[in-house]
Amino acid sequence: MQYFEWYIPDDGKHWDRLRDDAHKIKDMGIDAVWLPPPTKADNPSNPGYSVYDVYDLGEFDQKGAVRTKYGTREQLENAIKACKEAGLMVYLDLVMNHKAGGDETETFKVIEVDPDDRNKEISEPFDIEGYTRFTFPGRKGKYSTFEWDFTHFVGVDYDAKEDRTGVFKIVGEDKDWSDNVDEEHGNFDYLMFADIYYDHPAVKEEMIEWGKWLTDTLDVDGFRLDAVKHIDSQFISDFIDAVTEHADRDIYFFGEFWNPEVEAKEGFLEDVEFDIDLFDVGLHYNLFGASNEREDYDLSKIFQGTLVEESPWNTVTFVDNHDTQPGESLESFIEDWFKQSAYALILLRRDGYPCVFYGDYYGIDGEGEESKVGMPEVIDPLLHARHLRALGEQEDYFDHADTIGWVRFGEEEVEGSGCAVVVSNGLEDGVKKMYVGEERSGEEWVDFTGNREDKITIDDEGFGEFISNSQSVSVYALPDE
Repeated sequence: MQYFEWYIPDDGKHWDRLRDDAHKIKDMGIDAVWLPPPTKADNPSNPGYSVYDVYDLGEFDQKGAVRTKYGTREQLENAIKACKEAGLMVYLDLVMNHKAGGDETETFKVIEVDPDDRNKEISEPFDIEGYTRFTFPGRKGKYSTFEWDFTHFVGVDYDAKEDRTGVFKIVGEDKDWSDNVDEEHGNFDYLMFADIYYDHPAVKEEMIEWGKWLTDTLDVDGFRLDAVKHIDSQFISDFIDAVTEHADRDIYFFGEFWNPEVEAKEGFLEDVEFDIDLFDVGLHYNLFGASNEREDYDLSKIFQGTLVEESPWNTVTFVDNHDTQPGESLESFIEDWFKQSAYALILLRRDGYPCVFYGDYYGIDGEGEESKVGMPEVIDPLLHARHLRALGEQEDYFDHADTIGWVRFGEEEVEGSGCAVVVSNGLEDGVKKMYVGEERSGEEWVDFTGNREDKITIDDEGFGEFISNSQSVSVYALPDE
């Protein structure tokens, strides 16, 4: 579970909520929680992606408060402890692309580039004032004495001298955008704020040492790496290797490479030697398209062009997240009518590592159209089916535009396991005849979602005729004893 959404209350108590929720989350059928950035942002109300001091986990009086939006370091440590006691793995969100909220300005030379083509220079070198000096006066050198200046960054987006914005590449000997990034906008090294320059040896060393420190300091099981398509892939590879070797235990890495094109993600995976999993952005957009187009969408193509289809062992599947929720930069929120079907398509299949979004389960605490009611009644039956029934080998029946299905044949050591799933987006009920095994002959299967009251009897040849309501999903299996 992604245990946050963009608008959770700015009360410094989110870590406490996680502490109190830990056992319930485990009982729901969740095995791991992905937490938001624990590091101090440029103000205490920021969700954490405008990172200021990576060594401040809510411990020092900086940027207006000791706590982060989510709480103090002590609260975080208590939450992690509660998760461990409940049997949950814990993954932390790491923001390593940029820094925000510099303590002082500096004057340095830059070249302005075209925002739509960062390889195109549109000025001669000139001086600007940028917030690139980070001294962390509240921390006073504890944990690290490293201080940042403009030589440690490759680009900024604000000139305090002229009070104007742009994309400004910092001038330095042999300094340029990294080659090992996504090719959108010509070169997508620069994203926002003061962009970290990973060709600088001291910067690389400092960030790797921080990764080691964080692994020693907090008893976590993995890290979600933010905005990896903007970061030198060689650094990502070196960071993973160094932190994993230092930890001397299994550390799971997964990253946000926000590009729906499979080829781009596979190129990145090759660069980092497949030591990281990536979110399946292409699948998210397929789900979004299906929810918008309703009966006009061809469900048989729902997995075409997705990472989980091409590289299932390196894929995190998801329905929505904090960036796709209403009002956010990548807004593409799945419509409520298709939400359960979308979750069935990630939770009940063999491939991918599925992630449930906090906002879908608990609701989104926004205003107006940005507010959403949680849908636990939609997700809980699927989590239940995932752990008890959706096991074993899989056979797909993706042979119709408005009704698809698949069978999980179960595992011999898990009594009663196996299921049949039918998803329909048509204007009439969907029907799918599927083989579940001759050994299941005579069994009566029921719909775990409760959407249908049918009892499907498996025939002598091992087939069942499974039905879903119009624009709905049903998950058939042996009932709980």
